[in-house]
Parts: sequence; C-alpha cells; structure tokens
Amino acid sequence: MTNEQGWNLDNSYSQLPSVFYSRLKPKPVEMPQLVILNECFAETLGLERNELKREEIVQIFAGNQLPPGSEPIAQAYAGHQFGHFTMLGDGRAILLGEQLTPTGDRVDIQLKGAGRTPYSRGGDGRAALGPMLREYIISEAMYALGIPTSRSLAVVKTGEMVYRETELDGAILTRVAASHIRVGTFQYIAQYGEKDELQALADYTIERHYAYIADDHQRYLRLLEEVIKKQASLVAKWQLVGFVHGVMNTDNVTISGETIDYGPCAFIDQYDPATVFSSIDRQGRYAFGNQPYMAAWGLARLAESILPLLHENKEQAVKLAEGAIATFSESFQEEWLTGMRKKLGLVDQVDGDQKLVDNLLKMMETHEADYTNTFRALTLDQLDDEALFETDSFQAWHKQWKERLANQGHSEDFVQERMRKSNPVVIPRNHRVEEALAAAVDNDYDVLKQLLDVLANPYDYSLNLTKYGQPPAPSDRPYQTFCGT
Repeated sequence: MTNEQGWNLDNSYSQLPSVFYSRLKPKPVEMPQLVILNECFAETLGLERNELKREEIVQIFAGNQLPPGSEPIAQAYAGHQFGHFTMLGDGRAILLGEQLTPTGDRVDIQLKGAGRTPYSRGGDGRAALGPMLREYIISEAMYALGIPTSRSLAVVKTGEMVYRETELDGAILTRVAASHIRVGTFQYIAQYGEKDELQALADYTIERHYAYIADDHQRYLRLLEEVIKKQASLVAKWQLVGFVHGVMNTDNVTISGETIDYGPCAFIDQYDPATVFSSIDRQGRYAFGNQPYMAAWGLARLAESILPLLHENKEQAVKLAEGAIATFSESFQEEWLTGMRKKLGLVDQVDGDQKLVDNLLKMMETHEADYTNTFRALTLDQLDDEALFETDSFQAWHKQWKERLANQGHSEDFVQERMRKSNPVVIPRNHRVEEALAAAVDNDYDVLKQLLDVLANPYDYSLNLTKYGQPPAPSDRPYQTFCGT
C-alpha cells in the first residue's frame, strides 16, 4: 500500500523494554463499514481527506490492514479500580503507532475494540457500536469546549455481533491521544518491573511530554509536579462545565493531562455535587463533587510508584512526594476559581469572590437549578426560566454581583463577551446523546451528525440551539450510564 493517505508513523514506545507491551496485530473482522469519519481532524493529523474514504482506509480502521510504518502493540498497565489494585492493560485496544503531524506533534493512533490481547482477562476484546459512538460524541464535544482530551478519528461497524446483556452491533473506534501513558503504567512497572525499567519509562515520558524539564537535576520530582499541575487544571475544567467522568480509576489518569476513556461519563443537568451517573459507582466514589479529591488520590498513587526515582533515601523520597501532592488542592482551587470568575464576568480578584461563587452554587443546589442554563441566563441577563431567579436570596445575590461588576470599571459588553467565552450555550445533554445513539443503532445517522454539528460550536450564542439547550423532562428514574464494555 502506498502512503498517499498521509500516514507518517513512528513507534518510539516500542523502543522501551518489552515488559511494557505485547506485540500483536488487530483481529480481522468480516464486513467493515465506515459509520463516521472526522475529516477536519484527519487533515490536522496530515491525513488526506479524500483518500480516507476509500475502501483500504476502512480496512485500516477495522484492523484488517495495517497502515505503512505500523508496528502494532497492546500496552501493559495496572491500576486501582474503585480503590482496589489490579493488573489491567489494553484488553481490547491495539496501538498502531504514533503519527507525526505536520505541526510537529506526536500522537497515538489506537484501535479500540480491535480484538483480544494478553490483557483481556477473559473479555472478547470487542466493542459495541453505541459505546464507541458515545466516546466519539463526548470526546469531540470536550475538544470543542476547550478541555484537553483524546479525540476520535473514525468509527466503523465490524459486520459482526458482540454479546453483552443482548446481541449488539460490533464496532471499532480509532482514538487519538497525546499518548496512552497513564498513572497505571507507572503503577504496573513499580509493581512488576525493575528500577531501571521505571527510570526508562520516566525518561521516555519526560522526553515525550515535558522535554523542558529534561535537564533539571530533580527531573523526576519535576515530572510529578508537572503532572499534578496538568491534572489540577484538567479537573477544574471538568467542574466548570459540569462534566462527570464516572470512572476515575488510576488507569484512566493520563500523564499528558488529557481526558481519556469515555465510558460511563455524562454532564449534569441540575446542579448537585452528589451527582453520580455510573451504574457501578454505588457508593458515589466518583461523584461530581468528589472528582478533585479522587484526582489527588490517583496522583498520590503516581507519587508512590516513582519513589525510588525521587531520592535514594526512602524517607526523604516520601517527604518530597508528600510535598508535591500537597500542592494539588491549591492548584486546583486556583484554576477553578479563576474559571468561575470568568463565568461570572469578573476580571480582577477580590477576597469575597469565593463566597460569591459558593453562595450562587448553594442556591442552585437548593432550588435544583440547571447548571448550564443558569450561567447562560446570567450571561444574557435573561432571568426568566428558573424558579431560582424569583427567590429573595437570589435577588440579593444578584444585586451584590452587579455591584461587584460595576466596581471593575469595564463595560457591560466587555463583561458579557468574557462570559460568553466561558459559559457554553450547549453541552452534550444526556437525553440528546441517548437519542442520537438509539437512532444510530437503528442505522439512522442523521440525528448523530446534527448533534455533532451543534456541539462543535458550544460558545456560539448566535445559533438557535433551543432544542439542544433544554434539560430533559422530569422523570422518576435517575439517568444511568454504563461502562459499555
């Protein structure tokens, strides 16, 4: 096969010790059919849009053929799942290689649902159409919202069925990420490998993601500190738009600071920090309000894993690790409050801002106000849709907020523009996502494509997005999500 499609693959991860991966090819499928292709994204990767619609590229996305330069592997890792440590690994994902883009970036190209691997733990290595399309929708929505994330290049139906509770159409997602190095990757080698292998992984990670600290005499401590900053910023961004990841196990915490693995994820409608969507999170471990604490917990596991690299003396290594982890809370709080100031049009910093924000959120929780639409209403200064706005407590808060804005000395137009850039007018409403998935499973992709078009412009207040901005009708049954394995 010629390289007219624009593949420019490297395989640097395969140069690490073999304990980190297993070499194997995707398992071929019977009758692959392209469901959706992210054409604009493909161009940024250096791939030729017209070539990607040909039959041979569908065969690549299905795992039936390999692109030029591919040396496929499944990556090994471990992790804490709901607090319990276990051996994991890419049970159904094959890394084709690392695409070198025209802008000089290096990104992983991975097929999710490409067949059994040595890490499948009894699973069939396959994936169903609905969950793969869910990841496509949510990851692309997150990208449009300005949140670091893995992205989706394509979804193909395999022409085969997978068996879960029922018989479902099989599918494969082509996922693109800065890398698939996780906290769990370091946990794996700390548990099962040697110190020199741990150091090799750390050095590789620094070279790939944090080259600017390579010459630091404490580069492994700096690595930990940089990952903490990235994760604090990432989770703050989740909180600011009401995103619930749903399964913040350590194998889903990336070293690059990207959101990854969109299994039981969803967005909140009514503001409630206790919101849990995942059907398997019965204790609320990964509830919306717990996400910052769970991120810190996962980063502590990373710190534990690299203790041998931080200092030869274990006691001193522990002190260095504890000092780094202790910075997460302040870093997160600063990122979150900065974001909240933008959502409320605040430019400067005043001591009472934290209380101003907290009081608003408390009122929203008490009156079950819609999170996204409340901030949208404040942005437009159209306070007529929520019962919250009629309360005396809100009226008092609103007066205080307006006085705070007036004291800044900026025009109303300036303030509103600042708020428009920070408050999405539309998010992937759970009922709209389910609507699109149900239609797609029934071979109707128009609903999916319309939804994706809307989600591509979440901050465009000029669009008529009434249909997509409305919360779901009241229901006696809380919305639940599933891992989709």
